[in-house]
Amino acid sequence: MPKSLPMIDMSAPVCCAPVAAGPMNDDDALHVAMRLKALADPARVKIMSYLLSSPAGEENSGDLAKVLALTESTVSHHLSHLRRAGLVESVRRGMNVYHRPHRDAISALCVVLDPNCCR
Repeated sequence: MPKSLPMIDMSAPVCCAPVAAGPMNDDDALHVAMRLKALADPARVKIMSYLLSSPAGEENSGDLAKVLALTESTVSHHLSHLRRAGLVESVRRGMNVYHRPHRDAISALCVVLDPNCCR
């Protein structure tokens, strides 16, 4: 069984020197690894893809489940991982929960992986 990574506060976007800048310290490497681990599932990649391309800019759990052909409980499970990684923001409105990508966190992760990716 793989060793699980410790729980850390990932509410803020990752902020450290780019991976290519040289050896990272343990803390920065852990922060990057936790976010990448949250994306290391095909269903989560599909959820992020759908949220990032959504014309409305946000989607509710039920609609995500229908579009991705997953159950709502499965979508909720994956969204909780993405929220803990700081990659998705969720807000409750009445009986529905709406989810949107946390674009600053995604951009920060991209810059850490490759500082030239967004130029």
